[in-house]
Amino acid sequence: MSHNPIRPWRDIDRRTSRQIMVGNVPVGGGAPIAVQTMTNTDSSDVRATLDQVLAAAEAGADIVRISTPDQASALALREIVRESPVPIVADIHFHYKRAIEAAEAGAACLRINPGNIGSEDRVREVIKAAKDHGCSIRIGVNAGSLEKHLLEKYGEPCPEAMVESGLEHIRILEDNDFRDYKISVKASDVFLSAAAYQGIAEATDAPIHLGITEAGGFVSGTIKSAVGLGNLLWAGIGDTIRVSLSADPVEEVKVGYEILKSLGLRHRGVNIISCPSCARQGFDVIRTVAELEERLAHIHTPMSLSIIGCVVNGPGEALMTDVGFTGGGAGSGMVYVAGKQDHKQDNAGMIDHIVDLVEKRAAEIEAEAEAEAAE
Repeated sequence: MSHNPIRPWRDIDRRTSRQIMVGNVPVGGGAPIAVQTMTNTDSSDVRATLDQVLAAAEAGADIVRISTPDQASALALREIVRESPVPIVADIHFHYKRAIEAAEAGAACLRINPGNIGSEDRVREVIKAAKDHGCSIRIGVNAGSLEKHLLEKYGEPCPEAMVESGLEHIRILEDNDFRDYKISVKASDVFLSAAAYQGIAEATDAPIHLGITEAGGFVSGTIKSAVGLGNLLWAGIGDTIRVSLSADPVEEVKVGYEILKSLGLRHRGVNIISCPSCARQGFDVIRTVAELEERLAHIHTPMSLSIIGCVVNGPGEALMTDVGFTGGGAGSGMVYVAGKQDHKQDNAGMIDHIVDLVEKRAAEIEAEAEAEAAE
């Protein structure tokens, strides 16, 4: 177990929602918040797309979305779905027949945009395909593609228009006796997104998929997503998330987990607590942390590691982590194990030593969990 204590003031009271299944992944109803990403390959290229799906899954993605803009892409889903270790969501825009083909190909969920999919009759056909093939549906409202009548009514994209769009589409699904849906109300503006999500969270008990759409490049998009999604998650809103970055999908997954880990909502891999470094550091903190992040990326077991350059805050942080190292000067530092001072270690061999300690501790945690489950 991690040595980070749980305190009542850290609890998040999650919004109560219905639970649906996206393939074998439960969404809503108190299930762990699912982390999603989206491939950016040519979807008709099975090998390239599947390779990206596998990389995302290895990074921890629970669900992967694939755009299906044409018939070739929709038909390619059959092979991708067959080999994918995680459920696949088919992203549908404009042509309802692509949704039907994707459902037939085995997609676990169909993402449709009410502003683009067309008439209610076409939506009904998509609903029928989802029912026939056991798909869930995500209603994907986007500020950039609201229905014409709502733009005329409100004058511009606004939270009220986005909520109304979502509720109109919910009505169509429920009028056709379909309730296996989740909903998103995305915008690239953090304030608009947050207000729309707060409104839809109050108006329905459907599971909510969170995202700040078109957030930007790796740095700016990570910050916008952390601010927008972090505030909503802190308020208890959100059952699945996707961080939208102009970056490798694997980076989206990593950032998604870091946001959830920072709020104590998901735990996966090594959480490194490190100082920004200063003149007091007893070793090169920045280089050390960068190398440790790379060498410990294969560990999925939730645990904590503190890397602090000096003795000002180092001992206190180390007491709260599974493994810790505090710089002490004179070419060596102190190693902490399970929150206790354990032994000294020279800086030269420190990285290899910490990797070894973390791997051993991860194996112990896994063994403890297995033993507990067997009781």
